[in-house]
Amino acid sequence: MEKATFAAGCFWGVESTFRKLTGVLSTRVGYTGGHIENPTYEQVCSHKTGHAEAVEVTYDPTIISYEELLTVFWSCHNPTLVDQQGPDIGDQYRSAIFYYNKEQCELANQSKNALEKKQVYGKPIATQIVPATAFYQAEEYHQCYLQKHNRE
Repeated sequence: MEKATFAAGCFWGVESTFRKLTGVLSTRVGYTGGHIENPTYEQVCSHKTGHAEAVEVTYDPTIISYEELLTVFWSCHNPTLVDQQGPDIGDQYRSAIFYYNKEQCELANQSKNALEKKQVYGKPIATQIVPATAFYQAEEYHQCYLQKHNRE
């Protein structure tokens, strides 16, 4: 089993998208990329912690590849926006790929470069590709939020 972590706006919809994929064993939403330990949702929303709302995906690479996860990541949000997705504005909604190893870093950069070369989005991609740091699980009420509220 391997892990991948993505930030693509509000983590509720992103989590729902990845959770439904064959080969994804589990997902959890949380906060990563910031500078304080164990932030709360309220702290992250204050824009003072530097964290992004993110989804940690545990997957079976014999069933779904990291490249396939990247394809879903690029398609589930607008990666040209800086600190915004839809009506959600703030640094916690930034687009980011948090890589765990050299291979993930290379694949993420290759996929980003290919999309930019093809001018798929018509604008430069703002997605950050950065090393994974501590991932802090969000409060329980955020986990599988859309499923819990029959909004999938």
